Amino acid sequence: MAYYKNAIRDRRVREYLPVTRILWQQNCYGAENLIGNLNIQAQVVCDEPSLLLQHGGGILLDFGIELPGGVRIVNGFTEGKIRLRFGESASEAMHHPNQHHAVHDSIIDLPAMGMAEFGNTAFRFLRIDSASDTDLEIRGVVAVALFHDLKYAEFRSSDECLNRIWETGAYTLHLNMQDYIYDGAKRDRLVWMGDLNPEIRGIMAAFTDTSLIPKSLDYVRKQTPLPGVMNKITTYSLWWIINIYNYFQHSGDHEWLEAQQSYLEQLLPQVLTYVGENGVEQVPARRFLDWPNDDNPVAVHAGLQGLLYWALGCAVELGKILEFDTVAVQAAKTLMSKYIPNCGGSKAAAAMMTVSGLADKSDILQHNQFSGVSTFYGYYMLLAQPVTSALELIRRYWGGMLDFGATTFWEDFDLNWLHNASSIAELPIPGKDDLHADFGNYCYKGLRHSLCHGWACGPTPYLSEKVLGVKILEPGCKTLEIVPNLVDLEFIRGTFPTPSGMVDIQLERGKPAKIQAPLSINIKTVE
Repeated sequence: MAYYKNAIRDRRVREYLPVTRILWQQNCYGAENLIGNLNIQAQVVCDEPSLLLQHGGGILLDFGIELPGGVRIVNGFTEGKIRLRFGESASEAMHHPNQHHAVHDSIIDLPAMGMAEFGNTAFRFLRIDSASDTDLEIRGVVAVALFHDLKYAEFRSSDECLNRIWETGAYTLHLNMQDYIYDGAKRDRLVWMGDLNPEIRGIMAAFTDTSLIPKSLDYVRKQTPLPGVMNKITTYSLWWIINIYNYFQHSGDHEWLEAQQSYLEQLLPQVLTYVGENGVEQVPARRFLDWPNDDNPVAVHAGLQGLLYWALGCAVELGKILEFDTVAVQAAKTLMSKYIPNCGGSKAAAAMMTVSGLADKSDILQHNQFSGVSTFYGYYMLLAQPVTSALELIRRYWGGMLDFGATTFWEDFDLNWLHNASSIAELPIPGKDDLHADFGNYCYKGLRHSLCHGWACGPTPYLSEKVLGVKILEPGCKTLEIVPNLVDLEFIRGTFPTPSGMVDIQLERGKPAKIQAPLSINIKTVE
């Protein structure tokens, strides 16, 4: 409950993090005094060692992990100005950070004997430069992390690489769970309906508190009166249908689902106009599948055939639950099943057609397995191929980001970027490619590229669904099918959050599986 009249109480918590490394400095003394220093309070008499930042001086700080929030600087007796540059990579903080969605490069005033807080973004690195004619005695610099205090589920296996990847995917989601579910913690701090789907699947696999899911879904719906389309992208209204079905399957929240019914029933006649006479999708602009295929009309057409087919299937199931007529929707879905377009070699399109049940195109996913992958559609690419090859892709592709300094997963990534690159956690090396500044495409070129993007969490729900082996058979997780799959692992242990509590799953090679669940959950296993 809010203390002030007509106020909203922020449910997030704050934590202060110390500096862990100094990467670069000039014209300053006592930089090492900032490492591990958690001084957050100014005072008249201070025995704490300080940083002396001279005119023209600067310093690059590393907080050890990407985090959401800003910075608090405790100043000494002399007021002055400093320039702050936040970076997801060391390179970004040393250059001119992009200012879209949040301010990452600014000059601020430091009060004498005071504390200044600045920043509402996501970062790991901070460059501080003097913008004063006088020397500044800085007595403390701490990062201020702002986040929801969430309980994580678990995934552990005999492969530490997979464990780190599951945890990093969950942590990436956590940073993007703010007032709503953002797509990018630094850039793209917006609620995108299509981008939400892998995030929703990840949140349901990783956290006990899923309340931001309906809050975010409702927000975009309320912002989109019909006949408008969500986020001004026609396909994102199709994703809304899939999202509300996915969330209801996990939550079993009938009251919430009933609140969606009026909008859904008004949207479906509009969606049915997207199905041509021969079952060929004719989704009008904006025909967005994903960025890597945006200039490939053959791939977009095939992918949208699968996406529309998937949305119609979810609408049919929602009609059964809410008890409204879906005869026309089912007829359109049946008609679409008679037309199977060419994927044009696109793995995103192949994944959409396979995951939707329209056609098995899994062979395309295994051709040149490590190329043509994207972080957004990576989740569906994993689902659309055998578990053995999916684990190879997870280790190489998402593991490649970790090998080069990532602590969160990126908006986009290509393994070819690594051939002559240096780590994002170090200053750029002459003769080496700068992983952050030199790559990216479409809306994520260079330093605009987000290195903490929620849609990149795919391995987290995938490992929970396909290795721990959890499948929801009845809304609200009232009935679960659990078939853990060791694949090439020696053991797996993990938990899966449900509205009734955690389900614990363990399997070791040569031993029977151990499954513990709340008494209200019916567990089905397959020998």
